[in-house]
Amino acid sequence: MKNDLISRLCDAVEDAREDLVELTQALIRIPTINPPAENYREICELIRDRLSSKGFKCELIRATGAPGDSDKFPRWNVVARHEGTHTGDCVHFNSHTDVVAVGDGWTVDPFEGLISEGKIYGRGACDMKGGLAASIIAAEKFVEICNDYRGAIEISGTADEESGGFGGVAYLAEQGWFNPERVQHVVIPEPLNKDRICLGHRGVLWTEIETYGHIAHGSMPFHGDCAVRHMGAVIEALEQKIYPELLKKKTSMPVVPEQARQSTLNINSIHGGLSEPDEDYTGLPAALVPDRCRMVLDRRFIIEEDIDEVRQELQSLLLEVGSNRPKFKVKSKELFSVIPTMTKKDAPIVKAVTDAIQQELGREPDYVVSPGTYDQKHIDRIGRLKNCIAYGPGILDLAHQPDEYVGIQDMVDSTKVMVRSLASLLQP
Repeated sequence: MKNDLISRLCDAVEDAREDLVELTQALIRIPTINPPAENYREICELIRDRLSSKGFKCELIRATGAPGDSDKFPRWNVVARHEGTHTGDCVHFNSHTDVVAVGDGWTVDPFEGLISEGKIYGRGACDMKGGLAASIIAAEKFVEICNDYRGAIEISGTADEESGGFGGVAYLAEQGWFNPERVQHVVIPEPLNKDRICLGHRGVLWTEIETYGHIAHGSMPFHGDCAVRHMGAVIEALEQKIYPELLKKKTSMPVVPEQARQSTLNINSIHGGLSEPDEDYTGLPAALVPDRCRMVLDRRFIIEEDIDEVRQELQSLLLEVGSNRPKFKVKSKELFSVIPTMTKKDAPIVKAVTDAIQQELGREPDYVVSPGTYDQKHIDRIGRLKNCIAYGPGILDLAHQPDEYVGIQDMVDSTKVMVRSLASLLQP
């Protein structure tokens, strides 16, 4: 009986191939660029109108007061829920609707949704509107064919993942939408390849450092104190003290790519001295000794590290630099932190998707961990829900690239994996 159900579900997905393609194109054609956060309500209304017609109860939620939310650029989210005929678990598919800026180097229109050689091109095709479309089709076909299932299915389209997710999943989690009492399983259809299950991600610590000096005439720097030179000493200390130690910090987490299976540090930005002039300014800068210099550090850390030790690592370095430099003045401010997370392989959602991949694709999935973070951090930390993974169609390396695309067959295969997983988790 169950094999017959699976066959009907997979046949229904196959029959919906054209619908899957058209839905992906429709999502791509709404340019939800973040920043600043364009067209968020429009894409939420598209999802709401479609799923409402399929019997889902839908709600639009504005993340009022969240970082970035404003009347000009409101942070809109949509949650759609379909209840089964019996009590049981809720399976939630969460996708972010925002995309990054287009950038240069495109050879096709980034918002046309062009189809060529079995691929759909466009900004967000891979990351992650193809995954969003796949989860919608999977949910629709499941409730259409399985009209006597237990539990519930939810689909969400959320804001701002590309800028931290605070106007999206974090806000919803704070409002109780990911409370383990109402949602038990979460799949985030990020583009990790159709035969991979992403269990989690590394940790993050962003820190802003500002060094101070004394302004003076550039022809008489001996009357001043150069803040940029102080920052140069900090950078030199990073090179000599921190970077070599990071190479030694290895993890057992299956992070991809392999080079990310260690702690890393990126200098995100640096600026000292006068503000950058407008592009049309044709004069020369004033002759000044810079009295301030600011740098932002992006430290990624592994599950074997403690975040307090990571914080202390930098503070100890700054103290050491100051002990060797007269007049050294510095302030540091933590901008953003995320604890590493990794769902266990024996978690119910992992086992269900593993079985579905084995049955549909005929091979064992690879279990991976992301080098960067995604919205699982908020579902875990704020929502207190550990039974969460990322699984979806697309090649991660294409995300944020020119001529981004998602393979149509990959979307179809992933959608079949999703309906198989639903059948495993929600059938009586």
